[in-house]
Amino acid sequence: MTGSSIDIQLDQLEKLKQLFPETITEGKIDWEKLQATLGKENFVFQNERYVLNWAGKAEAFKVLQQSTTATLKPVPEESINFETTENVFIEGENLEVLKVLQKAYYGKIKVIEIDPPYNTGNDSFIYPDSFKESKEEYLKRIGEKDEEGYLMKEGFFRKNSRDSGHYHSNWLSMMFPRLFLAKNLLCDDGVIFVHIDDNEVYNLRLMMNEIFGEENFIGQFIWKSRQNKDNRNITGASIDHEYVLCFGKKIRGTERKEEQYKNPDNDKRGPWVSGNMVGLLPQELRPNCHYDLVNPETGINYGKAKLGWRYDKNTMKKLINEKRIIWPESPEGRPRKKVFLNEMTGKYTGYSSIIGENIFTRNGTAEIDDLFGFKAFDFPKPSDLIKELISQGAEEGDIVLDFFSGSATTAHAAIKWNIQNPEEQVKFILVQLPESLLENSEAFKKGYKTIADISKERIKLVIKSVESKIKSGSNLFDNDNVDLGFKVFKLSSSNFKIWRGSEITEDNLEKQLEIFTDPVREGSEKENMLYELILKAGYLLTDKVEAKGSYYSINEGELVIALEEVNQQLIEAIISAKPKKVITLDRLFADNDQLKTNAVLQMKDAGIDFKTI
Repeated sequence: MTGSSIDIQLDQLEKLKQLFPETITEGKIDWEKLQATLGKENFVFQNERYVLNWAGKAEAFKVLQQSTTATLKPVPEESINFETTENVFIEGENLEVLKVLQKAYYGKIKVIEIDPPYNTGNDSFIYPDSFKESKEEYLKRIGEKDEEGYLMKEGFFRKNSRDSGHYHSNWLSMMFPRLFLAKNLLCDDGVIFVHIDDNEVYNLRLMMNEIFGEENFIGQFIWKSRQNKDNRNITGASIDHEYVLCFGKKIRGTERKEEQYKNPDNDKRGPWVSGNMVGLLPQELRPNCHYDLVNPETGINYGKAKLGWRYDKNTMKKLINEKRIIWPESPEGRPRKKVFLNEMTGKYTGYSSIIGENIFTRNGTAEIDDLFGFKAFDFPKPSDLIKELISQGAEEGDIVLDFFSGSATTAHAAIKWNIQNPEEQVKFILVQLPESLLENSEAFKKGYKTIADISKERIKLVIKSVESKIKSGSNLFDNDNVDLGFKVFKLSSSNFKIWRGSEITEDNLEKQLEIFTDPVREGSEKENMLYELILKAGYLLTDKVEAKGSYYSINEGELVIALEEVNQQLIEAIISAKPKKVITLDRLFADNDQLKTNAVLQMKDAGIDFKTI
């Protein structure tokens, strides 16, 4: 009881909803639909077209189009085999991280595998509160402003309650820019898998049609996630499944089980399996396939199947003459066809839309409980399910990206895949927000502060487990080439001052010019600057970095970065190394204009792209 009288407006709205549910959208009356429902004379919808729309869609476009100056800071002390591994874990808000990755990883990701919030009413994620605010207001609200610009911070993780007037819109506004930026990272033959349940599967499918193209829809796979029925649902329906939406050009399919092909009758055409010959259509639609099938040698009449046969009489006669028909002894049996292995056109058959056979959520829970020794994470996906999806898109050397990392199941799955497939090693990039854990959770009590902490620890525990089994001589782990490491990076503000001309005034112009005499921010560390320049020059976080005295060589000498000193001897050494691009700090020339001029001219003559910061 609230002590208040009945809310007349809400009561009337509820009555309208009972009569005309199609006219209520996110708790508000859709006046156009109401007029159409009531049959208003000469009514037409404004801008009538087939499109997914929601409150805040225009703002979602602005969010994804807003550039970032952020970077990724290397954290070797939290990594394993930092110098040699090609796996990456990034701690930070995933929208900002996706923007940071755009230049270096554009078109280079083969598989994207994500398990985003399902919008059940109990999960939390970052979304805008207002759909009327300006771009500047939005940036100020989600960012941390200093004298040089903005950097998104992780303090706006909020629960999206079903009571919200923009319940679906909030979720769509969260997902749209992330999926849009993710599409940029996919290579031409890449695929994306997105886990979802009934709450948003319809909206997600429409949104992905818009972003990835309806023609690139591969399948809406169904995973039986629950082993036993759920009797708690008030509707009486036990929801035992989830979905995985897949977009791209093509997936691999299921490897043909060649061991099933036998040759019990020593057929000279080799091993075979029996194939179904029952038809697919009723007689009125395919009359030429409805006839009595008779074995010409025994005279046994097998009649005609309810849907006829798969082949017409002429084709069937040809199969009989070629002795491809397997005749049952009983007339009640169904003749079948020999399908020879040597006539198969490919190594793979179709991949079933029902996936993850005998793999349930409880398997994922048991898996992470065994690793940690306690309940570290709620409802993690089973690594075998993710491994199955990786197998459908990735090949040797490909990168798998997961920017809703959670408990790092994708990393676990990638490592398992690499162990079992020594000729098809894949690499992973995981992104996870350092979302604070609840203080009453078991993980928090064990010393973990964020979900990112759990993610990193799981990868370490998986690596430790594999190394232990390798040392024990287990024949399950006979691949010495598995990459048992990962580089940790954290989202960070730029190491360089960002010139913002719109903020310059007549009063502060002189001061701003003095500040930007040296563009390096105070306190910036050399290694942080190095990786920021590597990323922004379009090179990967895992490209080989070698220290060559006073400069760094990246990706076998393609890029050279000098951060400590510049002199004529160093310039000549760099030119002799024949890099494609050279980046250095302007301050290293120490007011020596002649040295800088000579460096520019010498680099140009050598065909080297030379930049100073």
